[in-house]
Amino acid sequence: MDNQLDITTPSPYKSLEEIRARKDSLIKEIRKDDKQIRTHWNSLFHRPEAVGLMTPTKRITGLMSTGAGVLDGLILGWKLYRKFKGKTKRR
Repeated sequence: MDNQLDITTPSPYKSLEEIRARKDSLIKEIRKDDKQIRTHWNSLFHRPEAVGLMTPTKRITGLMSTGAGVLDGLILGWKLYRKFKGKTKRR
Protein backbone atom coordinates (compact mmCIF):
# COMPACT_ATOMS: atom_id res chain seq x y z
CA MET A 1 0.00 0.00 0.00
CA ASP A 2 3.07 2.28 0.02
CA ASN A 3 2.85 2.85 -3.74
CA GLN A 4 -0.57 4.49 -3.67
CA LEU A 5 -0.88 8.16 -4.55
CA ASP A 6 -1.81 10.37 -1.64
CA ILE A 7 -4.49 12.72 -2.99
CA THR A 8 -4.93 14.58 0.28
CA THR A 9 -1.68 16.56 -0.05
CA PRO A 10 -2.05 19.74 -2.11
CA SER A 11 -0.23 20.05 -5.40
CA PRO A 12 2.65 22.56 -5.54
CA TYR A 13 1.15 23.94 -8.77
CA LYS A 14 -1.57 26.58 -8.63
CA SER A 15 -2.51 26.91 -12.30
CA LEU A 16 -2.33 25.22 -15.69
CA GLU A 17 0.34 27.68 -16.78
CA GLU A 18 2.64 26.48 -13.98
CA ILE A 19 2.05 22.87 -15.03
CA ARG A 20 2.78 23.71 -18.67
CA ALA A 21 5.95 25.60 -17.72
CA ARG A 22 7.14 22.67 -15.61
CA LYS A 23 6.33 20.25 -18.43
CA ASP A 24 8.31 22.36 -20.93
CA SER A 25 11.31 22.55 -18.60
CA LEU A 26 11.21 18.77 -18.07
CA ILE A 27 11.04 18.15 -21.82
CA LYS A 28 14.10 20.39 -22.33
CA GLU A 29 16.01 18.50 -19.63
CA ILE A 30 15.05 15.15 -21.13
CA ARG A 31 16.19 16.22 -24.59
CA LYS A 32 19.48 17.53 -23.20
CA ASP A 33 20.07 14.26 -21.31
CA ASP A 34 19.13 12.27 -24.42
CA LYS A 35 21.69 14.18 -26.46
CA GLN A 36 24.37 13.49 -23.86
CA ILE A 37 23.50 9.78 -23.75
CA ARG A 38 23.62 9.53 -27.54
CA THR A 39 27.01 11.25 -27.61
CA HIS A 40 28.45 8.90 -25.00
CA TRP A 41 26.88 5.85 -26.67
CA ASN A 42 28.36 6.74 -30.05
CA SER A 43 31.77 7.38 -28.54
CA LEU A 44 31.73 3.90 -27.00
CA PHE A 45 31.00 1.99 -30.18
CA HIS A 46 32.58 4.04 -32.95
CA ARG A 47 36.25 4.49 -33.55
CA PRO A 48 37.44 8.07 -33.49
CA GLU A 49 38.43 9.18 -36.94
CA ALA A 50 42.16 9.37 -37.46
CA VAL A 51 43.34 12.94 -37.68
CA GLY A 52 46.48 11.95 -39.54
CA LEU A 53 48.30 8.81 -40.47
CA MET A 54 49.19 6.41 -37.72
CA THR A 55 52.65 6.90 -36.34
CA PRO A 56 55.18 4.13 -36.88
CA THR A 57 55.19 3.41 -33.15
CA LYS A 58 51.44 2.79 -33.12
CA ARG A 59 51.69 0.56 -36.19
CA ILE A 60 54.45 -1.54 -34.65
CA THR A 61 52.59 -1.77 -31.35
CA GLY A 62 49.44 -2.89 -33.16
CA LEU A 63 51.33 -5.52 -35.15
CA MET A 64 52.98 -6.86 -32.01
CA SER A 65 49.66 -7.05 -30.19
CA THR A 66 48.01 -8.85 -33.09
CA GLY A 67 50.97 -11.19 -33.45
CA ALA A 68 50.92 -12.04 -29.76
CA GLY A 69 47.20 -12.83 -29.98
CA VAL A 70 47.71 -15.08 -32.99
CA LEU A 71 50.62 -16.88 -31.31
CA ASP A 72 48.58 -17.37 -28.14
CA GLY A 73 45.72 -18.85 -30.20
CA LEU A 74 48.09 -21.21 -32.03
CA ILE A 75 49.66 -22.44 -28.79
CA LEU A 76 46.22 -23.04 -27.28
CA GLY A 77 45.09 -24.91 -30.40
CA TRP A 78 48.23 -27.08 -30.35
CA LYS A 79 47.76 -27.93 -26.67
CA LEU A 80 44.11 -28.86 -27.21
CA TYR A 81 45.01 -30.93 -30.26
CA ARG A 82 47.66 -32.88 -28.34
CA LYS A 83 45.31 -33.42 -25.42
CA PHE A 84 42.37 -34.78 -27.42
CA LYS A 85 43.90 -36.24 -30.59
CA GLY A 86 44.21 -39.90 -29.62
CA LYS A 87 41.36 -40.30 -27.22
CA THR A 88 38.46 -42.44 -28.36
CA LYS A 89 35.67 -43.99 -26.38
CA ARG A 90 36.73 -47.50 -25.34
CA ARG A 91 35.20 -49.89 -22.91
